Amino acid sequence: MLVNALSLGIRDYVHKSGASGILVGLSGGIDSAVVAALAVRALGPERVIGVRMPSKFSSQHSLDDAKELAQNLGIQLKTVDIEPLVDNFRQVLNLQKSLSDQNLQARVRAVILMGLSNETGFFVLATSNKSELAMGYGTLYGDLCGALMPLGDLYKTQVYALARALDGIPKNSISKAPSAELHENQLDQDMLPPYELLDAILERTLERDMPIQQIAAETGAELERVVQIIGQVNSSEYKRKQAPPILMVSKRVLGEARRWPVVKSVQR
Repeated sequence: MLVNALSLGIRDYVHKSGASGILVGLSGGIDSAVVAALAVRALGPERVIGVRMPSKFSSQHSLDDAKELAQNLGIQLKTVDIEPLVDNFRQVLNLQKSLSDQNLQARVRAVILMGLSNETGFFVLATSNKSELAMGYGTLYGDLCGALMPLGDLYKTQVYALARALDGIPKNSISKAPSAELHENQLDQDMLPPYELLDAILERTLERDMPIQQIAAETGAELERVVQIIGQVNSSEYKRKQAPPILMVSKRVLGEARRWPVVKSVQR
């Protein structure tokens, strides 16, 4: 049911917008794999292009997983090495902070995807999920760019379940620890709680408006952690206001349906 709904949403959006097809940045991870598989179900493999954009931090297994996915789905695969471009920006801007460098890589990839989009008439699909979007774990004008965000209303744990129901997803993309691979040995859980816990907290606050104390009691999380997560959700609103449209599959989609100030004053 969910696979059919998301595929229909992608197909309808592309057809009504007059796009020729779909571009997906393939990282070798679970989110981009699921988006590509849904795009193929929506439009067929001949109208989907996958793009690998490795940097010096990209692992060989991620490159291999992206290649395997493209072969399984029967889609065209392009590879663009971003390292020379990123190095030029590093030298010109003299960036010193690790976060600046990570965001730079994501934004260079966005420039490549949007350039290919202009050239081909294909739409770019953003690959972020609801867990990442809620926590602001994404780069404005980087991996949050695109014409549509198909997984934006699915928590990360739902994405994993969806991947198991789809054909063509490499087993390694499902089993390996999720990582943006923007610095050495990076893992999502360096910055985020385990997704099982995070999603349990997010679902209770975003979908059910539970009191903080009840969320902590039901999930087993420390009260301080619940407060921190909810605070991060609220402080990331400005990013979501600039993200692509989301395919709505729940009662409480993030984005325009969520009435929350873009910024709020902070008690000091």
